Amino acid sequence: MPKKGGKIPDVAKETQAQCKRPKLDAAGSPSVLSFESPASLFRSLISPVEEEVFFRDYWEQKPLLVQRNDALVAAYYQSLFQLSHLKELCSQGLDYGRDVNVCRCINGKKKVLNKEGRVNYVQLKKDFDQKKATIQFHQPQRFKEELWKIQEKLECYFGSLVGSNVYITPQGSQGLPPHYDDVEVFILQLEGEKHWRLYKPTVPLAREYNVEPEDRIGSPTHEFILKPGDLLYFPRGTIHQADTPHGIPYSTHVTISTYQNNSWGDFLLDAIPGLVFDTAKEDVALRTSIPRQLLMQVNTADCTKKLSSLLRRLADSLENCRELRSSDMKKDFITHRLPPCLGCDSDPLTPGGKLPKLDSKIRLQFRDHAVITVEPDQENADEIHREMVYVYHSLRNRRETHMMGTEDDTASEDGLAQTHGLRFPLSHLDALKQIWSSSTVNVKELNLTSDEEKENLALSLWTECLIEVL
Repeated sequence: MPKKGGKIPDVAKETQAQCKRPKLDAAGSPSVLSFESPASLFRSLISPVEEEVFFRDYWEQKPLLVQRNDALVAAYYQSLFQLSHLKELCSQGLDYGRDVNVCRCINGKKKVLNKEGRVNYVQLKKDFDQKKATIQFHQPQRFKEELWKIQEKLECYFGSLVGSNVYITPQGSQGLPPHYDDVEVFILQLEGEKHWRLYKPTVPLAREYNVEPEDRIGSPTHEFILKPGDLLYFPRGTIHQADTPHGIPYSTHVTISTYQNNSWGDFLLDAIPGLVFDTAKEDVALRTSIPRQLLMQVNTADCTKKLSSLLRRLADSLENCRELRSSDMKKDFITHRLPPCLGCDSDPLTPGGKLPKLDSKIRLQFRDHAVITVEPDQENADEIHREMVYVYHSLRNRRETHMMGTEDDTASEDGLAQTHGLRFPLSHLDALKQIWSSSTVNVKELNLTSDEEKENLALSLWTECLIEVL
């Protein structure tokens, strides 16, 4: 559970070291990407295509192929993940299904060739060489620091979870049948070459994965060979298949994906319940009872006109709404996203430096790793509906379990993913927004009634490493 705000915790002395930000280990090959900011990372990823052109002409619309023929980019891409890395990774204890899938497309269908339990490298290489099986490595950012750096920055850029899979396919073979995905896809070709065929979507911007039979998809709209250093983007719903050509020993590529369940429809599902609750406080029409036995009727078509009228009232209320709440999507993102990439050998973040006082000037840090939500009080068991402000952050999330579902060991006793953050009275909302929207702010100028509240708010954020004292 989030920690309560407003109380002064036990804190270290002012001589404690600043929050540690160790230097990153050098990558295997000089980076061709800019890690200065999330935006610079994305711009360098799609270079030479301009960011504005990408979102105007390609995003959610059509594929983009960037063929570079650049030895420096190719060397950097290859350093991200190689077939030769598998032996060492298998020694760390990988499991079939969870970490690795072994599969091959045979007669238009995916055949899974997984064994039971732990992955044995000798057996894995045997299936690769003799059965022409594709090795699918799940979420390599858990093991590869450079991919962690890339995906963490992309999560900041998109404000959405970013996952990845590596596919290693031997020559003359194909791992997956024609299919489409429910994610925006960026493919980086790392080793060898891959022959790609893309087809017109049958379900544009699809919300789920689906296999499509060859006789339904028609002729390819795009067909090309990806080589090391090349990048391919295509929107969710794009039907695709890929194989390693004969004469090429094998192909390795990483698929970086984002924007799963991140549509306006998903946002409405998240925001509408809070809007209904708030509007019902003011609008008696939403508090009148539904007809007797409505829930028992098979045909409820008679009530659609009434629902349509109520939805129009909600739309009118929305235009005057000061605060649109989307707490579940925010919490899900911040709970499951990658922590800041501070280096594999870095210690956990700890508060340090000067303690914030009333006359201190403070600055928010790790802005992209924290969100503010307004929710019902999670610690109030009585029937009174009291709202509180929650500040959730990802500074203590575990990279080792990123994108691995609910089976990971970050779950709490009730089976839900663990959240990290703080809890404050609703009266603290404006002061928190003040901190989030300012480059720097003086503690004594925070929008709170008493000096004690101002100092305690700053101290609570400091203990979570969310602010630094200047």
